[in-house]
Amino acid sequence: MLPVISRTPKINSIRPLLLKRNFSVTPRRKEIRNIDSLPPRLIPSYQESNENDLLSLQWPGPPRNVFVVKKDCAPEVTKSLVEFISHAASTYPNVGIILEPKVAEEVHSSLSFPVYTASLDRLPCALHKKVDLSVTLGGDGTILHASSLFATCVNVPPMLSFSMGTLGFLGEWKFSEYKRAFREVYMSGAGVGDRAPVLGAPHSSKAEEQSEGITGWSSIRGKSMGLDRGARILMRNRLKVALFTADGHPVEADKCLEPSQGMGNDGLYVMNEILLHRGKEPHLAILDVYVGGRFLTEAVADGIIISTPTGSTAYSLSSGGSIVHPLVPAVLLTPICARSLSFRPLVLPASTPITLRLSEKNRGRELEVSIDGVNMTQGMTAGMEARVWNEEMRHSEDVWQGGVPCVMRRILGGEARDGEAHDGWVGGLNGLLKFNYPFGE
Repeated sequence: MLPVISRTPKINSIRPLLLKRNFSVTPRRKEIRNIDSLPPRLIPSYQESNENDLLSLQWPGPPRNVFVVKKDCAPEVTKSLVEFISHAASTYPNVGIILEPKVAEEVHSSLSFPVYTASLDRLPCALHKKVDLSVTLGGDGTILHASSLFATCVNVPPMLSFSMGTLGFLGEWKFSEYKRAFREVYMSGAGVGDRAPVLGAPHSSKAEEQSEGITGWSSIRGKSMGLDRGARILMRNRLKVALFTADGHPVEADKCLEPSQGMGNDGLYVMNEILLHRGKEPHLAILDVYVGGRFLTEAVADGIIISTPTGSTAYSLSSGGSIVHPLVPAVLLTPICARSLSFRPLVLPASTPITLRLSEKNRGRELEVSIDGVNMTQGMTAGMEARVWNEEMRHSEDVWQGGVPCVMRRILGGEARDGEAHDGWVGGLNGLLKFNYPFGE
């Protein structure tokens, strides 16, 4: 006779299963979301000051969508990125973190909150509509890359840059200051009413708070930098460049730019420089140079650089160009290894349009064209023109549109006593470029 087997499990055998199931059920928060679900971007204003040439950042409301760009292939920078976005998302309400697709895939599993992104072909257009503030962690190349994603956008979001690269001439902040830096940018523009709880005014009752709702800066206690301590902005001007065929028709951008750039067809904004060079061709380039619509010279050289003041300390400087302060409204024309010793670099008014036409005498097949270090996929052939003109930024008093608004580091009292109370640009010349260092030191 077979033994009778009970089909009712013992209570002791059920309990461990229940406990295990209860602990394994957790909400899924480590995810990548579509950037389209974020609210539309906020466009700040910039107020002028009688004290200096820097502007003051004024948000119409607290920034919500923060785009963070990091240096590639740098594990320490990736670690810092996770630390920064974790602080921003946990300390400031309603802040959404936007990352490039590759970076989002790399770090999202290390976070307890979702991040936002879009596919590479849609990214630039989506960024134009959503990003309130850009943050870069890396060197000058990272800043230029972030700027290139807004190469067809008139209103570039303010850019907060942390120097974590090789040189970092454009990077204003040390990463160790990220809490102070982000707080200063986030609170910039908050009014007296918004900051009342922050500044120590009597708090309203819970009933009042629930009926009115705590929104905006009033929900951020202890974060104020003071009523007159808005973030300082250096507005770096850009140039605009467009290519034209020999018969005067504009070259479509999708034929000359990398697909990931996603630019338009009516010219591109340039933060650093436009470079025309012979590339792999063995022959010197022959270019006709027009300044202000008038023929200037026939240039025979390895190439020509047209640079902004920001780019004056980059390739243009290495080619013998002048160093120009970023607040000087100018455009630089610098030859690269010209055949003539009398062809010297020029500094021209910012309003001067420049045209470079590839001469029929050119023996090489075509010239390569680079914009802020990125090669265009189509070069210039004989008869084609590159037309460059300046971007107008100041339209009237306190009405600024255009340029790249860079958040400048404010020198505090203790730092002033340590001899660091200098302009950041001057400090870069001395500390990074070793300006006028004597021989033997």
